[in-house]
Amino acid sequence: MDSMGRAKKEVQKILETLPEDASFEDIQYHSYVRQAIERGVAAADGGDLIDQDEAERRLARWLGAGEP
Repeated sequence: MDSMGRAKKEVQKILETLPEDASFEDIQYHSYVRQAIERGVAAADGGDLIDQDEAERRLARWLGAGEP
């Protein structure tokens, strides 16, 4: 199946799980989250990971509470 066919199937799955009164924003949000998860899984499968200590250092830096 080509990427467009796969994308359409994924959107159909999302639509089936949402309530009938879901807004366009709800649909966009769920689609975005699904895509972000897929990117994260692909990155992890490709070995693009950081360890817990590095994640904590980066978070502290982003929050302005840690090392530069």
